[in-house]
Amino acid sequence: MSLISPSELEALVTRVFQNAGASQALAASTAKALVYAESRGLPSHGLSRVAQYSTHLKNGRAAPTATPVIKQQKAAAVLVDAGESLAYLACDMAVKEAITRAKTSGSCIAAVTNSHHFGMAAFHLEAVAAVGMVGLAFSNSPAAMAAWGGKRPLFGTNPIGAAFPRRSGAPLMIDLSLSEVARGKIMVAAKKGEAIPLGWALDRDGKPTTDAKAALDGMMMPAGGVKGAMLALVVELLCVALSGAAFGFEADSFFVDAGNRPRLGQAFWVIDPAALAGSDTYFARLETLIAAMTEDEAVRLPGARRAGIAANAETNGIEVADAMLTEVRKLAA
Repeated sequence: MSLISPSELEALVTRVFQNAGASQALAASTAKALVYAESRGLPSHGLSRVAQYSTHLKNGRAAPTATPVIKQQKAAAVLVDAGESLAYLACDMAVKEAITRAKTSGSCIAAVTNSHHFGMAAFHLEAVAAVGMVGLAFSNSPAAMAAWGGKRPLFGTNPIGAAFPRRSGAPLMIDLSLSEVARGKIMVAAKKGEAIPLGWALDRDGKPTTDAKAALDGMMMPAGGVKGAMLALVVELLCVALSGAAFGFEADSFFVDAGNRPRLGQAFWVIDPAALAGSDTYFARLETLIAAMTEDEAVRLPGARRAGIAANAETNGIEVADAMLTEVRKLAA
């Protein structure tokens, strides 16, 4: 294992994507998101995606120089077209637009169409929490789960993120996928040749499996059974029916080099507490709940562990496997 500073790693990953043909803005935005995840102990959305994104840029699965544009807008709603490129630059634009419009309208929904994998959901909401607003983030993804009762993968693992700012102290940052586990964890296990726990996934024949590679070729299990499957349907519709993006079953897997441009959708909802009961009431009510939660010493506030990992990484560096760091340096050379 090696230690490397977040800034050094970000510069290295930026060069990887520039070498793959990405514009400087797209490369930097994408590198920032991946290092954010890596520095918070989420490698499935961090450096493990570098080679994948680089290949997608090189082979045309993601347009390397597309610039996101606003395609449709009203006072409290905006649609951003990612131009069939990587997601992060378009998501940055969408979140900034949503914050600006929410300051005037009280809330705003910003959707992104013709997009790609958007990584760690909470990453996109840091800017929302920083200005004292509540944020929700949603994305669909290539088909990995069946509709409840079905045997054909239709929905993605469809992550959800939420950010609730505090007057003082770190915001509550909630980040989850709607499968039993994030698909990225199975991807990491497959690369390492490790088995996965029973109950995470099914093989292509619909049978439970502990083989990570068979799981990637099969289906994920929804979190909470039918409830998770219904939430995945909700996210699919929010991100696609409203934006005109592609459904999960229309997008080829991220885990293959050759395939179509996924054209996925994202949605971000930003809410200004001042527009409802008021900021003072919001912060007071939030702290009342947090105080009740933390009376139990076993309760951990969402986002706290990852924030601690990030603080340590900023001081001491991010611990990266030597093989992974070598691969990234080769791609950056």
